[in-house]
Amino acid sequence: MVTEEALPTYQTMLNTLDGGVRDETGASDSSWAVWTRAWTAEENRHGDLMNKYLYLTGRVDMRQIEKTIQYLIGSGMDPRTENNPYLGFIYTSFQERATFISHGNTARHAKAYGDAKLAQICGTIAADEKRHESAYCRIVGKLFEVDPDYAVRAFADMMRKKVAMPAHLMYDGAEDRLFGHFSAVAQRLGVYTAADYAGILEFLVGRWNVAGLAAGLSGEGRRAQDFVCSLGPRFRRLEEKAQATAKRAPAIVPFSWIHGRQVQL
Repeated sequence: MVTEEALPTYQTMLNTLDGGVRDETGASDSSWAVWTRAWTAEENRHGDLMNKYLYLTGRVDMRQIEKTIQYLIGSGMDPRTENNPYLGFIYTSFQERATFISHGNTARHAKAYGDAKLAQICGTIAADEKRHESAYCRIVGKLFEVDPDYAVRAFADMMRKKVAMPAHLMYDGAEDRLFGHFSAVAQRLGVYTAADYAGILEFLVGRWNVAGLAAGLSGEGRRAQDFVCSLGPRFRRLEEKAQATAKRAPAIVPFSWIHGRQVQL
């Protein structure tokens, strides 16, 4: 929910991309501008709905949650997309699939624990994210079609930098390692894991037929192709090592969002 609520940052990121894909006036009638505003409005509903759900449960510290949202929006966004539309749309393709997976997994947890309404909420949001993923993947697919060499080099560049989750800068006013702790819990519960990260990469490599690229690639493009296609297995080996390390050294930390309750990482 914190991620979804930081929407001004994401729309701003899209509007900094070069190459004529911005909403230049805030009310432009170009297809890019219409898409950006409609996408933002849809994502905004996600944040609003989950925020209201958490408020109505009475089980979380909304003051701490709102502080976290405030700090996250104020921190802006990691500049690794460099105003480059190739990097920007590869990033959004990856992120939308990641949110589809994490919301879907949360829906399954909610259903298993008897909260049918939360399961419905998260399932509906997951379906929205799946449509967003499809749109961004089609955009990048077209980039691979018309400019395969630069597209595959951009893909490799994005993966070398690693796709950081939008909320990795979040802070609740007390805990500097908040995102790391949250990620560890999400990993342990299977909400979003390193295996999911590797799976998304492999999915996108297949979706854009990166392994099958041949014509139009420079030497640098072929090296980028080889690099991207080799990453999936490498990430899966790292995931196995991380799981083994976590089992050997479990930790328990408090989360301000739930009134300082101690949670196992």
